[in-house]
Amino acid sequence: MIDIENKVFQSVINKVSVSFPFIRTYNDSLPAKPQFPCIAIDEADNYVYERTQDSGSLENHAIVIYEVNIYSNKTSGKKDECKQIQAIVDGEFSRLGFTRTSTVPMFLNNSTIYRLVSRYTGCVSKDGEICRR
Repeated sequence: MIDIENKVFQSVINKVSVSFPFIRTYNDSLPAKPQFPCIAIDEADNYVYERTQDSGSLENHAIVIYEVNIYSNKTSGKKDECKQIQAIVDGEFSRLGFTRTSTVPMFLNNSTIYRLVSRYTGCVSKDGEICRR
């Protein structure tokens, strides 16, 4: 399996932390009592790109999908804060070679928490290079 999860996580978190130094980061689901604002990045899928398999059925490329959840519970401006964080995340995933395939906004906990859920897809080689089509 081609695994670039740590590389992607660190790259995105390092970029976000420049503008939001106190943001909490998670590489999977949120803990029972998260602190806000926070971001959770998880590799949602990783599968063989069959078109580049060789005769030995070896994996030469993989399709990887990352899900990014951004949360804010500010009394005023929670939606704007999430959008500011999202813009940084989006720029870094794009720079890495990923394509954003969806972004879904939602309110949680009687509208006290705002959440943006985005998915990014990319094709990565066994050498760790992310390829655009």
